[in-house]
Amino acid sequence: MNFKVGEFLQQVKAELQKVTWPTRKETYGSTMVVIVLVLMVAVFLWVVDTALSTMIQTLLN
Repeated sequence: MNFKVGEFLQQVKAELQKVTWPTRKETYGSTMVVIVLVLMVAVFLWVVDTALSTMIQTLLN
């Protein structure tokens, strides 16, 4: 395992040329899906947290 930096960088360049990069439209679509799902999970957790907090407050009072 006696790699030289130059050899490593050549291999990195060769591998990067093999990558199929997503289009701008695909990237935008994937980003929107992630944002929507994160917002949905955040709202769900907020609802559960609020419900549990209310139940605990009711039990303690």
